[in-house]
Amino acid sequence: MTLKKIIGQVHLWLGLSSGLIVLFLGITGCILAFQREIENATRPYLFSDVQNKPLLPPSELRKIADAQLPGKKAHGIQYEPGKSAHVSYYNADSEYYYIVFIDPYTGKVLKTKNMNEDFFRIVIMGHFYLWLPPNIGQPIVASATLIFVVLLITGLVLWWPKNKAAAKQRFWFNWKENLKWKRKNYDLHNVLGFYVSWVIIFIALTGLVWGFQWFAKSIYWTTSGGKEMVQFYEALSDTTQIANAPSTPAMDQLWRKVKQDNPSYTGSIEVHVPTERNSSIEVAMNPDPTTFWQADYRYYDQYTLKEIPVTHVYGRLQNASVADKIMRMNYDIHVGAVLGLPGKILAFIASLISASLPVTGFYIWYGRRKKNGKGKKNSENKPHKKNTQAKPAFAKVNQ
Repeated sequence: MTLKKIIGQVHLWLGLSSGLIVLFLGITGCILAFQREIENATRPYLFSDVQNKPLLPPSELRKIADAQLPGKKAHGIQYEPGKSAHVSYYNADSEYYYIVFIDPYTGKVLKTKNMNEDFFRIVIMGHFYLWLPPNIGQPIVASATLIFVVLLITGLVLWWPKNKAAAKQRFWFNWKENLKWKRKNYDLHNVLGFYVSWVIIFIALTGLVWGFQWFAKSIYWTTSGGKEMVQFYEALSDTTQIANAPSTPAMDQLWRKVKQDNPSYTGSIEVHVPTERNSSIEVAMNPDPTTFWQADYRYYDQYTLKEIPVTHVYGRLQNASVADKIMRMNYDIHVGAVLGLPGKILAFIASLISASLPVTGFYIWYGRRKKNGKGKKNSENKPHKKNTQAKPAFAKVNQ
C-alpha cells in the first residue's frame, strides 16, 4: 500500500470509531456558541433596572438568598450593572448547584433556579462528560477529540491536490445538474472539511486542554518558554488573627473597598463566601462579562483583609504571563467569544460543519462499500467462457 492509502485507511477507521461522538459534540457546540445571547433574550429575571439608590451589600443579599435555600451553603455573590444580583450555591460533594436571582437595590427575589435542571447546564454536562460520571465521560470525550484532530490532519493530506487541474475541484463545489448526489456529498465532505479545518482545529485543541492534563501542561510549557504550569491552589487566611476579625462582615468591607478603588468600573464583581476558618475571600472583577479571560482574581485574608498574592494562572491579570493568558482564554476560544459576535458565528458554523463531516463521510464509505459489494457479486454470477482450445487433463489418458 502507498502512504496515501495507509493514511486513507487510518482516516476511515478512526472516523467510523468516533463519528457519533464528533456528531454529538458538534451539535452541542452549536448550541453553546450563543448561550449568553439566548439566555439574555429568554430570561427576564437576569436583568434589573439601575436605580439611584445604594446597592445592598453581599451579606444582606446572602441572608435573603439563604432563606430561599435553607441548609445550602452560599458560594458567591455577583453584581453587574443592569443585571440582577446572583447568589450562587454550589457543592461538588452533594452535587447541588442553585442560583438565586435578586434585585440588588430592593432585595426582591426574582428567581430561584436549580441549575442542574437548566437547559444549558444539561447541554454543557453532555458536551463535557456525555452525562456520565466525569472520571468516565471526560476521557471518552477527550479521546474522541484527539481522534478528531488526527482526522483533520489526515483529511488535509487526503484532500491535498496532486496538480493544478485537481486543485480546481478541491476549493469549490462542482454541482452541475447532471451530477449524482454521491458526487455532491463528496464535495460537501471535502470542500467544507478543508475550509472548516482551519477554525475547528482551535476548538478541538482547546477541548484537549480540559481533557488531558499532559496536553494542558504541554501547551503551557511551549507558550511559556519551558516553564511548568502552577496548579491552582487555595490562598489561606491566617487563623491566628481570628481575634482581630472585623465586626463588619469582611466580604462587605472588601466589596466596598473594591468599588471605592474603582469608581468608574462598569464590569462585574463577584465576592466568594469563605467556607472554612482558613479560607480566603476571593474577589473576581471582570471588565468584560461577555468573556472570562480578562477577570482579575484577588484573594484576601478574611481576618486582616490583606491581599494574599498567588502564583497560579488565576491571579491578577496584570501579573499574568502570555502563557497564563492563553490558558485563561481557553473557554473563550472554544466558544468563539474571544473574537466577540463574529467569533461566535464562526464557531457556530465550524461546529455545524464538524457535525456534518461524520455523516457525509459515512455516506461516502457506505456508497463505496455498496458499490464494491455489487461489483463483486456481479463478478461471481458472471458465466465463465469455455476454453475450446485446451483439453481436460484426463483426455490424454483416454486416447
